[in-house]
Amino acid sequence: MTACCRNLIDAPASHPGREARLFALFPNVGLLRHRIAARISGGKQQMLGVARTLVGNPRLLLLDEPTAGLSPLIAGQMAAAILSLKAAGVTVLLAEQNLHSATRVADRAVVLEKGRIAWAGTLVELMADEAARTPYLAAIIHEPEAAPG
Repeated sequence: MTACCRNLIDAPASHPGREARLFALFPNVGLLRHRIAARISGGKQQMLGVARTLVGNPRLLLLDEPTAGLSPLIAGQMAAAILSLKAAGVTVLLAEQNLHSATRVADRAVVLEKGRIAWAGTLVELMADEAARTPYLAAIIHEPEAAPG
């Protein structure tokens, strides 16, 4: 057995079907189940890391920039997985500098400045609040989103 999926396959027997659910959530990980984790791409390693965390069936998942450095295709798959987790009742706390990525999955936003909350509310409120957008988000709002590929 390879290192890539050992933790997923060795999930406690009291959770039948967990491996299949995780591979359904992260199909790329399932396709690579016989490869060594160190030999898969960074994006797939990121997905594997999240899948390994889900073996414990958490109610809260903290993700620190889960799409950083990922191709647009893999970032979209990560966003889809986060949305599926939310739909299943998992609370996701996302730390993300990529506004485009965050708006795909977030319901609420908190803008931090020097470790303090500078603004908090829904994403709709944030996008409508020019006073909040201008000092904190002006540079990233005008960045074009990467083309899929």
